Amino acid sequence: MNASDIMDEMNKTSQKLVKGFEVLNKIDDVEIATTPKELVWQDDLVKLFHYKRETPAKCKIPVLVSFAILNRHDVLDLQPDRSLMKKLLDEGLDIYIMDWGYPKKQHRFLTMEDYILGFMNDAVDFIRKTTKNDKIHKFGICQGGTFSAIYASIFPEKLKTLTTFVAPYDFSGNECMLYRWTKDIDIDSMIDSNGGIVSANMIDSGFGMLKPSGNIAKYLSVMDMMQDEAKMLNFLRMEKWKADMPDQAGEMFRKYIKDLWQANKLIKGEFELGGHKVDLKNISMPFLNIYAADDNIIPNSSTTPINDVISSKDKELYAFPGGHIGVFVGSRSQKELAPKVAKWVTDRS
Repeated sequence: MNASDIMDEMNKTSQKLVKGFEVLNKIDDVEIATTPKELVWQDDLVKLFHYKRETPAKCKIPVLVSFAILNRHDVLDLQPDRSLMKKLLDEGLDIYIMDWGYPKKQHRFLTMEDYILGFMNDAVDFIRKTTKNDKIHKFGICQGGTFSAIYASIFPEKLKTLTTFVAPYDFSGNECMLYRWTKDIDIDSMIDSNGGIVSANMIDSGFGMLKPSGNIAKYLSVMDMMQDEAKMLNFLRMEKWKADMPDQAGEMFRKYIKDLWQANKLIKGEFELGGHKVDLKNISMPFLNIYAADDNIIPNSSTTPINDVISSKDKELYAFPGGHIGVFVGSRSQKELAPKVAKWVTDRS
């Protein structure tokens, strides 16, 4: 590259920066999770919201959505045209969603029993009582899908259907860095040396190590998207969601890692929760298991085995052509996945 080429490249970069500065100056605030909803129930740090509808729901039996405790559920409603929740509402579902909150020091002793047998069960019972439905539909996403399956095996009589998205069930594999890394961590030291709370920064750093080049590539691409306000807003919304990662209650996280990720007790039928022997064969309600064909976080080999274990006669594996996050925010999720899920649930109501 000669001096003329270098000067030309510098001029182009300067023009991009000027244009980018103008675009950023126009952005006052970055909003996510804007689909209207109201708080209907709360127990300590955990809240239950009900999405507002402008028209009566086509599906008369309500749906309870539980996202992963490790992240915030806002990614399901990132923006109006990339919102799984809004699209499911448009397709006629009546939706409630759990907000797991932000654990503080006083929550360090919360257990998996508290989250599943306590908060989740109480939310289910609240919806059953207030809507006068003996059974409701249950959606669980990623870690929330695993917890929902555990719940369904203990309280099958309370659920009309179970739908899980990119959820891990068999933790024996090692084809993904997350699965190899998690098996070797000293979870006791991690929790006990940090006052019983697992910090969000620690978890975020761990995820960052799964693909070290990811952050570098991400910020290198910002230069090109800075000139496009719509693309820049998309980027900033996703970054806002990623940065809003809650800390984790130590005792819940200890059992989650030891019993599931390290001992793989769930799929082996050895997992116990609050005196309940968790037998996945108890999942007898219709079951829709959605996995991302190109998932590099939760491998398909971790998600699909549950279909061979449960006793449901009405069960389906659905391969979504995309990645882990694409299930929630991709355009294909809006066009194909949400209508498919809404119809599947409505047909079984």
